[in-house]
Amino acid sequence: MNISIAILMALTIVAGCGNKSDVISTVSPVPTTTGGATTAPTVSPSVGATPTTIPTASSTAAATATAKPSSSPAASPAASNTPPKNGAVQVIAKPESITALVNKQNALPSSYEPTDLVYPNIAFTFSEKIDKRKMRQVAATAIEKLFAGAAKDGVPLAGVSAYRSYATQKALFDSYVKKDGEEKAKTYSAVPGTSEHETGLAIDVTGSNGKCAAADCFGGTKEAIWLEKHAGEYGFIIRYPQGKAAITGYQYEPWHLRYVGADIANEIQAKNLTMEEYYHTVPVSK
Repeated sequence: MNISIAILMALTIVAGCGNKSDVISTVSPVPTTTGGATTAPTVSPSVGATPTTIPTASSTAAATATAKPSSSPAASPAASNTPPKNGAVQVIAKPESITALVNKQNALPSSYEPTDLVYPNIAFTFSEKIDKRKMRQVAATAIEKLFAGAAKDGVPLAGVSAYRSYATQKALFDSYVKKDGEEKAKTYSAVPGTSEHETGLAIDVTGSNGKCAAADCFGGTKEAIWLEKHAGEYGFIIRYPQGKAAITGYQYEPWHLRYVGADIANEIQAKNLTMEEYYHTVPVSK
């Protein structure tokens, strides 16, 4: 009888150990570190337009999280290096990041609106105090310094257009499609959700006289030459440089500045790169 009781107690202990092992095995894995960056466990995408990785109707892969600013090239902070299939567009996981890669393959959530938009104290080609004067605080401070630096060098500048909401970009793009057709419109205007102006980190600039505002004739002007040489010092890049249309998906726009922070901007400028090349992503097709 005593022997039977002892056997039963031993079996109970063994069974208890087995249950503990089962509990441990169900704990979520700890994020791993690869190449200096923490990789979180994959999370299933949810439905709706929120600042998380959400595939569009045609998307087949989720975007990875946007990385923090870095002084050296790294994997894209907003998208996978794997080409999206069948023209799929990935929704950016962290649209608030100043390094978010926004292009034809990587879109902002349609509901995204920066929370820190302000009016930079710079001249514009218009007098109205409207949304397209706004920029995010960090970019607004930087553009004020850039304009002051240009003026000191005898190259006064003026803003043309900065922030645009999703709705505003949609109306603008639709008007271009009506005028030139969708295929041509996509070479110089962004589909709503894929415009850098929606980040609050981009601005189109021109000379203080307002001539050649957002027009091809701006290229080669003293203002364009100054920007190409000095924009990086203030954390900005010429987002769509000359000869890179096959990579960016857009024609040369010497007036379009994008804030990414001084470290990255200086490296991109020094190496004559695009953001796509800096983050080693696939070229964007037109």
